[in-house]
Amino acid sequence: MYLNVHHASLTRIGEAMDLIFDGKAQRRLMNRPGTTMITRKLDDHDRAILRLLQDDAWRPQREIAERVNLSAPAVQRRIARMEADGVIKRAVAIVDPAAVGYPITALVEVTLADDGSGTVAAMKDFFRDAEEVQQCYCVTGTAGFIVILLVPSMEDYERQTARLFADNALVRSYRTIVVLDRVKIGMGIPF
Repeated sequence: MYLNVHHASLTRIGEAMDLIFDGKAQRRLMNRPGTTMITRKLDDHDRAILRLLQDDAWRPQREIAERVNLSAPAVQRRIARMEADGVIKRAVAIVDPAAVGYPITALVEVTLADDGSGTVAAMKDFFRDAEEVQQCYCVTGTAGFIVILLVPSMEDYERQTARLFADNALVRSYRTIVVLDRVKIGMGIPF
């Protein structure tokens, strides 16, 4: 279903959605695959809060409030609203892989045995559930997926690729690129 609405109407639609759905209902809808809620437009304060949270999600809200010139309760309400709207998905700790015994990063291009929707869906579920897969992207082009693996050794890489790719009937082929240096990593979005 496609909606054709003018930009000015989006705020009113977002406000109407707030009246129709409570926060729990909005989160349930946001968590359904392929569902996107219409959210309120982010203002300069929201963007400033997001910049600070992306830099350090553990930053105290009173400090954020001082830096964006709002009260701490106002910052707390904005963060809660952005969480309910699905703008903020989750807050995580970024761990240095080498410091915890995973010094090797491998990017793996995976070509599927066929392009059927059942095969693609099965591989999405498989990669989502595979603990050793740090990141997985379903992509266009000849490869069906790009998978990022963190491994402690090349022996572990061999074991993982046998299970994930070589012995997987849904995989036609795979190609690996081993990372020499993690020059820049992150999930931050520039505002």
